[in-house]
Amino acid sequence: MDAFLLALGGVTEPYTLMLMAVATFAGIVAAAIPGFTITMAIVLTLPLTFAMPPMQGIAVMLSVYVGGLSGGLFSAALLGIPGTPSAVATTFDAFPMARSGQPGRALSLGLFASFVGSLISIVILIVAAPPLALLAVKLGPWEYFALIVFALTIIASLVGDSLMRGLIAGLIGIAIATIGPDPLMARERFTFGYELLTAGIPFLVVLIGMYAMSQLLSELEPTSSSQQASSSSLVSGDMRPHLWDVVKSTMRKPINIVRSSLLGVFIGAVPGAGSSISNLVAYDQAKRASKHPETFGKGEPEGVVASEAGNSSTVGGSLIPLISLGIPGSPADAVLMAAIMVHGISIGPRLILDHPDLVYSMFIAMAVASFFMLFIGILMMRAFMRLLNVPKYIVVPVVLACCAIGTYTLNNRLSDLYLLAAIGTIGYLMKKLDYPLAPLVLGVVLGPIAETNLRRAFQTSADWTLFFTRPISALLLTLAVVSVAYSIYSYIRQRRLLAQRADAAQNNAYQDGVSQE
Repeated sequence: MDAFLLALGGVTEPYTLMLMAVATFAGIVAAAIPGFTITMAIVLTLPLTFAMPPMQGIAVMLSVYVGGLSGGLFSAALLGIPGTPSAVATTFDAFPMARSGQPGRALSLGLFASFVGSLISIVILIVAAPPLALLAVKLGPWEYFALIVFALTIIASLVGDSLMRGLIAGLIGIAIATIGPDPLMARERFTFGYELLTAGIPFLVVLIGMYAMSQLLSELEPTSSSQQASSSSLVSGDMRPHLWDVVKSTMRKPINIVRSSLLGVFIGAVPGAGSSISNLVAYDQAKRASKHPETFGKGEPEGVVASEAGNSSTVGGSLIPLISLGIPGSPADAVLMAAIMVHGISIGPRLILDHPDLVYSMFIAMAVASFFMLFIGILMMRAFMRLLNVPKYIVVPVVLACCAIGTYTLNNRLSDLYLLAAIGTIGYLMKKLDYPLAPLVLGVVLGPIAETNLRRAFQTSADWTLFFTRPISALLLTLAVVSVAYSIYSYIRQRRLLAQRADAAQNNAYQDGVSQE
């Protein structure tokens, strides 16, 4: 109790609270800019915390972390561009909802889901950290590979109107991930003699190119004068926050937000998985559980809630292995670990015993930052949505410049800008040909992780049957098979229902014609 009171007093100091509010705001803004990742924002914050006391410095960095996980919502909803990889699935429904005249509701849904997801993850972090950490640490390369295979089955439910096109897009994404240095031996492959490809194609270049560049190219397509008058901005509609209405509607279906938050916590507790996977998995499970899965991708509120609750809850899950075992659950957690070590505090199982006040301050700081995130997000909503009144010929070049700056600052390589233009053109052509982009992006994210763990498994033992004899790996692979089979069944059933409805409509039209004659 003494340690808890000491942590509470340190975090709730007025100066510390002011710094946390500014840090949360900075995290939201940084994540809302396409290309500026959460990790990048935390890295830029790290030098500023060296002169702070440990509690204050960690609280500030956690505020950037919590704010960043919800900041990608703004660009996802208003521009159709995920500001961070953790907002990819948010784009699927938030942007159509905003374009249908409900930008305020889309943002309110995302902010509230992020807030609840963060609080649920904090509770689980405090109560269930030891058992979840033990479960995560038991996973070997066989279990990691099986987990990624299971995650790749999400492709089957993100294929849009054509199963074949979706699978082709997913394979293209996996192929892109194999270009460049070998993840284990760093040997070049599939560069075809082009120096441009020797460093590989960074994931953020693919993400920004596929979603940002392709969207911007679509916005530059010529339109009629009437269309230009009605679409001077990317989206339009009600700009008021709808937080109270969102709270009431979400609480009527609490299973979605709780399930998505629990998935985010579990995936966050697995080192290396992170919010880029949890938001897609949460979205996929929400779609599977829905009675109307055909509405997903067309502005379905449950899709926005699932994605944002899933990605925001990973912050608590990723801290479980960090606090209990000294293993960072994500790149952002690695920066947090470095910040703690700078102050002369060792990370590991004894962290809770030797520095309980610091651990309690992390719990409290996450809760406070979650409230700041909700409050600042609601206040900033109108300011962000005022950008909707700016004509597209101004918005598009500004967003394009932000994408280019974010791409260049990632590795300080001019070649990444050429890759950005090429990937953006490919994404634009895929959209025109009705190929879904989500499976491609998912393949790029998960492909290297699957390859690395597969090779590590065979380096450890050449016995391939271990994938099926180890219980957790066998369970995950079985779930992957069931997932694919269920997705194919649902797809065929949906196509049959659409065909039956079309036949019924045609018969009704024929009967009406006969009766009129």
